Amino acid sequence: MFVRLLSFLFVIGLSQPALAACDGADLRGTLTQDEQSRLANALDDVPFAQGNHWRASRGDSVIHLIGTMHLPDPRLDPPLDRLRETIATADILLLEMTDEDEAALQTRLASDPSLLMLPDTTLPELLSEEDWAQMANALEARGMPPFMASRFQPWYVSMILAIPPCAALTEMAEGGMDAQIQDIAKSAGVPRAALEDVETIFATFANQPRATQVDMMLSALVDPQISEDLFATLLASYFDEAPAEGWAVSVILAERYSPIDPDQAADIMATIEEELLIKRNRAWIPVLLDAVDDHQKVVAAFGAAHLPGSDGVLALLQDEGFTLERLPF
Repeated sequence: MFVRLLSFLFVIGLSQPALAACDGADLRGTLTQDEQSRLANALDDVPFAQGNHWRASRGDSVIHLIGTMHLPDPRLDPPLDRLRETIATADILLLEMTDEDEAALQTRLASDPSLLMLPDTTLPELLSEEDWAQMANALEARGMPPFMASRFQPWYVSMILAIPPCAALTEMAEGGMDAQIQDIAKSAGVPRAALEDVETIFATFANQPRATQVDMMLSALVDPQISEDLFATLLASYFDEAPAEGWAVSVILAERYSPIDPDQAADIMATIEEELLIKRNRAWIPVLLDAVDDHQKVVAAFGAAHLPGSDGVLALLQDEGFTLERLPF
């Protein structure tokens, strides 16, 4: 759910052998009756709730919209094979971040890590002694030395904690579906461009009040096995082509498992939805419209959570006069 931020974990020199494969369980089957009712209500009348591949048409203009996951997974091979021709025959590919953007960002962070660093304090000073001890243990379990992480912005630490300790971080660095889509486009000579400025995500979170960032960080401090299960649940929703369900279940499980107050956890998820999804969806629409002005066939690939909902990319394009058709994924 956290876009290419996962890739940022590797610009700080983090290296380690691949860890044990994750073995989490899909938690959707554990929802209580009350949680199932909440999920049903959350999904009621959600536009474009299902589907990872859509075609938006307006006149002679066509946009193929591919909902991605930002992690490598062998289950992606069949969808990528089916999408290969669509990508290779595009006039332009739009992504959240191109390879060139990511390389430039890595270079900048290597020489000036201030985007990730607290300017005036450290995490041990912001947290209680007990909370910092738990945080340090969680970071060490993910191969991150606490002394290094102690100066990170709290929002960035929350991104690190979103990856369960079981995950093979070095394999994640190789890139997920976005990177593979980009490789297909490059091999076919398809031009590529970004949907947004590379520093958009940093600004999105860095501008949040520090107290909100700390809550984000603490809300991610869950038991390692629960972290694996949350990870597995999100992936299972993705491969079920149920992005709206994936997000709604994440909200419910955040309230169930986050160590902070459930109301605070709900507020954090609402903030993430507004800042990470809704605002960016709206900002991407002019970029997509400009692309179809100049190109007859556009392919846009981005995190699947951006697709569904009344504020999702699909509904916003429908508001612009596009006809939407779900295609095989």
